[in-house]
Amino acid sequence: MPAGLSIPMGLPAIPWPEDNLYSPARAELGKLLFFDGRLSANGVVSCAFCHEPAHAFSASTPLSRGVNGKSRVRHAQTLLNRAWGNSQFWDGRAATLEAQIASPLTNPDEMGMTTDGVVQKIRSIKGYGPLFAAAFGDSAITYDRITKAIATFERTIVSGNSPYDRYLAGDKSALTKQQKDGLDFFNKKGECAECHRGPNFSDEKFANLGVGTDRVNPDLGRFVVTKKRSDIGKFKVPTLRDLAHRAPYMHDGSIKTLSEVLDLYAKGGLPNPHLDTRLVPFYLDEETKRDLLAFLDSLSGEGWQNITPPTVFPQ
Repeated sequence: MPAGLSIPMGLPAIPWPEDNLYSPARAELGKLLFFDGRLSANGVVSCAFCHEPAHAFSASTPLSRGVNGKSRVRHAQTLLNRAWGNSQFWDGRAATLEAQIASPLTNPDEMGMTTDGVVQKIRSIKGYGPLFAAAFGDSAITYDRITKAIATFERTIVSGNSPYDRYLAGDKSALTKQQKDGLDFFNKKGECAECHRGPNFSDEKFANLGVGTDRVNPDLGRFVVTKKRSDIGKFKVPTLRDLAHRAPYMHDGSIKTLSEVLDLYAKGGLPNPHLDTRLVPFYLDEETKRDLLAFLDSLSGEGWQNITPPTVFPQ
C-alpha cells in the first residue's frame, strides 16, 4: 500500500496502473482539478458539479445539467470504488478512469471544452505549474497528465469498513438480526448476489432491467458500444455501497427510493424483448423488504466522507 494512503477494511489493494502510480502530490493535484470549475467552458461546471461529494460522489438529481443548461440523458453515477472497475460509465465505453475523463470534459452538454482548450486553460493558471512539477517531476502541463492526476484522485474515493465488512471480518455483533436476515435473503432466496457480488457488490457486467424501455426513444445502453442486439437496454451493474446516500437510482435516475427499486425486482423488471432472463417475479412481503433495506443500509461505509472540497485554488 502506498505511504500515506489508507484503504478501509473490506477492500483489496487499489490496482494502480504501471503508467500512473500513486503519489500524494498527484492525488492532491487531481483533487484540485476535479473540483476546479475553470476546466469547463463556463468556468463553473467541475467534475464535482455532477459527482457531488455530499452525495457519495453521485448526483442528487435524476439528470444533471451541463454548461448549456441542458439535462444529461443519464444519471451521474457514484465514483465510489471505481478503482476496481473493469470499465467505466453506465455503458462501459471507457476502459479506464483515465480514458473516462475525456467524455465529460469534451461533451458540449457537460463541460463543453476541447482537450487542447483544457490544457491551455490550466497552463494559463500559473499556480498549477509547481503542482504539476511535484506530481510528475517537471512543470509541463499536458492533457495526458491532467487525466492521470484526476484519475489518481478518483481512485482514492473509496468506501469500506461498513458494518457488513466488520461482520465479515468476524464481528458478529456488527449486524443486527434484521440485517442478518436481509443478508440471508440477499444471498439465498433473493439471488441478489448473482450480480451484486465481490467486495464492491458488483460483477462489473451489464444487465437489462427494462427501466426506460417503455419510452418513445429508449436509451439503448451497452448496445451503442458493442452493436450487439443482445446488449440493447443493458447497463452496468452498480455497486451497492452507500446506497442510502445515493438516491435517485438507475441509469436514468427515474426511481426515487430503494423501496421502489426492490418493488421493481419483485415484479421481475419491466417487460421488454431483451429483459435479463435471470429476472423473474417473486413475492416480497413487507417484513422481508424491511430486512433487505436494513441489510443494504449496513453497506454504508467510510472513506469518501473524509474528502472535502478545496477552499483555495491555484491562481
